[in-house]
Amino acid sequence: MRAYRFSPLLIVGLLVAALAGLPVASVGLNLFVGGTSETWTHLSQTVLPEYIANSLWLCLGVGLGVGTIGVATAWLTAMHDFPGRRVFEWALVLPLAMPAYVMAYVYTDFLQFVGPVQSALREATGWQAGEYWFPDIRTLPGAMLMFVCVLYPYVYLLARAAFLERASGMLEAARTLGMGQWRAFFAVSLPLARPAIVAGIALALMETLADYGTVAYFAVNTFTTGIYRAWFSLGDRVAAAQLAAMLLGFVLLLLMAERTSRGRARYNNTTGRNRPMAGATLRGLPALAAILACALPLLLGFVLPAVLLVRMALTEGDAQFGERFLVLSRNSFVLAGLTAMIGVALALLMAYGARLSKSALAPLLNRLVGLGYAVPGAVIAVGVLIPVTRLDNWLAGQWLHWFGYNPGLILTGGVAALIYAYLVRFLAVALHTVESSLAKITPNMDDAARSLGLGQGETLRRVHVPMLRGSLLTAGLLVFVDVMKELPATLVMRPFNFDTLATQAYTLASDERLAEASTAALAIVAVGLLPLIALSRQISAARRP
Repeated sequence: MRAYRFSPLLIVGLLVAALAGLPVASVGLNLFVGGTSETWTHLSQTVLPEYIANSLWLCLGVGLGVGTIGVATAWLTAMHDFPGRRVFEWALVLPLAMPAYVMAYVYTDFLQFVGPVQSALREATGWQAGEYWFPDIRTLPGAMLMFVCVLYPYVYLLARAAFLERASGMLEAARTLGMGQWRAFFAVSLPLARPAIVAGIALALMETLADYGTVAYFAVNTFTTGIYRAWFSLGDRVAAAQLAAMLLGFVLLLLMAERTSRGRARYNNTTGRNRPMAGATLRGLPALAAILACALPLLLGFVLPAVLLVRMALTEGDAQFGERFLVLSRNSFVLAGLTAMIGVALALLMAYGARLSKSALAPLLNRLVGLGYAVPGAVIAVGVLIPVTRLDNWLAGQWLHWFGYNPGLILTGGVAALIYAYLVRFLAVALHTVESSLAKITPNMDDAARSLGLGQGETLRRVHVPMLRGSLLTAGLLVFVDVMKELPATLVMRPFNFDTLATQAYTLASDERLAEASTAALAIVAVGLLPLIALSRQISAARRP
């Protein structure tokens, strides 16, 4: 037992947990640092109430939107049969490939005054500028709509799985007691799926709070935009850290509210029957309504933006598509590839260490590392830069003392600090994937390997890694795509004159060069489709007969 408790794998877990927790600790410590009274007074008297109000309104609107669309589409595809259901059940996850800030750029170009919609409207009616009203997409409600369109799949995936796994036996029992379809849904299915639904909404809200590209482009001031402005415009890193701490507080309150809302309630299926039910067949107007309910979010969240992106990229794409695009792609792929490889290796070691550990310490460390995904990228960026910059300055001073010249910023001047921030943010994705797959391998495999004289390292290399090859690839792919889409941390921490596809799309869109931004944005969406294709295949394979 002591061998396990003090194994090298546990030491790795301790180091990774300490490094993952350092940015959050750095942000928290700056709450008690003085010297920013003028900046903080200025913020509190001017924009801080707006940050709080906009963040709350965003959470409310996005939560209601993703909850309604996600539950409705999940219920229709899981418990009913109608024309197109087999396509919708996997296609409804495709909006996850579309970053919210890309969606914002596309719809702004589509709905602006000189865009195709208003141009066609003026041609059809003969109206001139100022003679008609058209809604402005670049508003707080417009930002809500963008987030809802791309984030509802979080609720859809979890709710659909809950309906299929938990609702069958209890729903049959309710039907035998004379409950109608709607009453059984609200009295049985919905309560059983509640934890999954709330978890999906919480994920969507955390992504909303972490976003920078959408809210900055729509001029909706939130904590994320405030952090960026305090860091670059005001030049006050402590104030940026204090705003980051408040944003982190929002996320923690969100997680605590979800936990406390459950109370002592239990949502288990007690019938012992988990086989899927035969879905109710819809015909006529109900079938048409179901098709429209599933097609509309898919159309707005993926099909229309994808078509518009392709059209813009082919007709008015980035004039520097050639060499410049290759450089941007190389930067993005190098960052994403390095982060994915390091993340998968660390996740494998930590998951295997928790499997071998006989104490609760190793699983606890994994849970602590897993919290990084709930921390917004802007918070992590600030939390990483403050201690790493100090370390950089110390290293430069020591190097100057030892060798007589200043090497510059070793860590923050390159991509090392940026990769560190990515790992803090996305290591949880790889860890969860590897842990869930490793848990499916029976402990008898470890016992058999030990009886054959294999040590822990040999067992991991010769037994578990070959069996986990598919899961390791999936974990790496998920981290890869997340890094490709990440914007706030990249904007804050990228080295000078170092751009990625995400920063290029944001920069061009900020300069109102929306058509040129389409090339980089389309590349990000195309890469994001890769894990969704694998996920769609899994959904199709698990299709209810």
